[in-house]
Amino acid sequence: METINTNPRLFEKKADILKAISNPSRLCIVHSLYLNGVCNVSQMQNCLDKAQSTVSQHVSKLKAANIISGERKGKEIYYSLKNEEVKKIVAIFFKE
Repeated sequence: METINTNPRLFEKKADILKAISNPSRLCIVHSLYLNGVCNVSQMQNCLDKAQSTVSQHVSKLKAANIISGERKGKEIYYSLKNEEVKKIVAIFFKE
């Protein structure tokens, strides 16, 4: 069994994931991506009822944590969940 003493980096990585999704808006983004597969910032903005700049900041934090990835299609970037552990967490949190 891994412990913080035997593998501190593992525990740091897991804690970083939890920190990234601990914000209610970011958790909502992740949940929406889990349900819908892909979304662009405009769709997230409508769902969250937040300014586009605010949504973009949350998206940046999720990308930096390697939780989501983006794919450009024309002028839009469509985001999707790429972290399998986060998909499992969302499924447990929302019983889906």
